[in-house]
Amino acid sequence: MVSDWPKAAVVGWPAKHSLSPLIMKTWLDETGQPGDYVIIECEPDAFAEAVRARFHAGLVGVNVTIPHKEAALQAADTSSDAACAIGAANVLVWRQGRIEADNTDHVGIARALESDSGSGPAVLIGSGGAARAALYHLKSQDREIRILNRTADRAKALAQDFGLTAEIYALDDAAAFEGASLVINATSLGMTGQPPLTVDLSATASDALVFDMVYAPLKTELLVQAEQLGRRTTDGLIMLVGQARPAFEAFFGAPAPAHDEVRGALLAALEQRA
Repeated sequence: MVSDWPKAAVVGWPAKHSLSPLIMKTWLDETGQPGDYVIIECEPDAFAEAVRARFHAGLVGVNVTIPHKEAALQAADTSSDAACAIGAANVLVWRQGRIEADNTDHVGIARALESDSGSGPAVLIGSGGAARAALYHLKSQDREIRILNRTADRAKALAQDFGLTAEIYALDDAAAFEGASLVINATSLGMTGQPPLTVDLSATASDALVFDMVYAPLKTELLVQAEQLGRRTTDGLIMLVGQARPAFEAFFGAPAPAHDEVRGALLAALEQRA
């Protein structure tokens, strides 16, 4: 019976647009692993109570998306080092009557940045939860870090939280990109329905890698500009799939397929929405 299968969910407000069900159900089909995955929309002030009630009702785990990631960390009984350092959780798992929190966003970021040299200045755009996950990935690297943000004080606080010294720049300051070997957009700027991200990448290193966490549209204006300049690019779907892999295993007790055929299903879904 399906009702006896492990059931997980994505929780957000809103969440109907989430691609997580497509990812998880594709992997369940490919692996033959029994399980189900649903969408739960939950208003911010009801998150902790609603999630704990769902766990008591039989849910094995949830992926957490905007705007609940900080609340997810607070709702947990125990948290991973990554979740604590990042200050947010995107995965909650129910084990023996306790909620365990983790943050796998940095795993997805690492996957997206596999071709990064790990040296040369890195430019991080943003100071929110996604930026924190990126900085968690970058903090172990011996490289110069530059943070672009609308609010300088928030960017400074972000660097201080990770014990890092970072150069802080305004969003429109082209000097931030001088000689940069890595650029990461960790904001929603450039996403469909959001304001554009207007930056000049021309001063970046000729072999720079430009990573945009946005995946709708898949090829953002930032990535188009990077390609026109001959820079290397990596898109938000790589991160999305990468962060989902450890969550799938935590929920259903089996590793996700090693290949990336799920990307084709995601591309088709995005094209249909366009």
